Amino acid sequence: MGDSIDLTGDEGVIKKIVRQAKPDALSPTEDLPLVDVHYEGSLAETGEVFDTTHEDNTVFSFELGKGSVIRAWDIALRSMKVKLCSVDLFSVCSLWGAKFLLLILFSSFYQVGEVAKLTCKPEYAYGSAGSPPDVPPDATLIFEVELVACRPRKGSSLGSVSEERARLEELKRQRELAAAVKEEEKKKREEAKAAAAARIQAKMEAKKGQGKGKGKGK
Repeated sequence: MGDSIDLTGDEGVIKKIVRQAKPDALSPTEDLPLVDVHYEGSLAETGEVFDTTHEDNTVFSFELGKGSVIRAWDIALRSMKVKLCSVDLFSVCSLWGAKFLLLILFSSFYQVGEVAKLTCKPEYAYGSAGSPPDVPPDATLIFEVELVACRPRKGSSLGSVSEERARLEELKRQRELAAAVKEEEKKKREEAKAAAAARIQAKMEAKKGQGKGKGKGK
């Protein structure tokens, strides 16, 4: 597990990463506000599980910033990441036909997301009212949340997603290029160092040869 992260500055929502997302994964944004999650919620005091999606293996979907979930989730999910793996829909559909369109559309957003443990104080959860009958008043809650997907609203353009992916690819390319240049410079330095050492060795050998010649004369 990773280190604990205080997301609110008052220890109201503490996140601990259980599983990292891929390095070039994206977080939910204004362009990707719809999220799908798997989760298990329990009471911090007793450890009793009061809600989970794992029993029926159905994700819970909602839009961030709409007040449809507790504040802790709105805050925490924005800090989590998920990897979007795209495919070339046109090429695949040309090969396999339109009947696979829905399958391909799903596959185009197959995602591998972050899993985090969230400790949520009452003021960021259900507060003094609780959520009867499962959550008592002033309860601190523990959630293990997996960000399964983030996506745009229905009908929204994916241009911004493509642009972000292109930006990340360009950044990766630039880093690889910089690493290659650095490696080439290192190689040249090592070659120059080896050449200098060879010259010094040659001079030393030449001096030794001259010394031997002088010793033989009588």
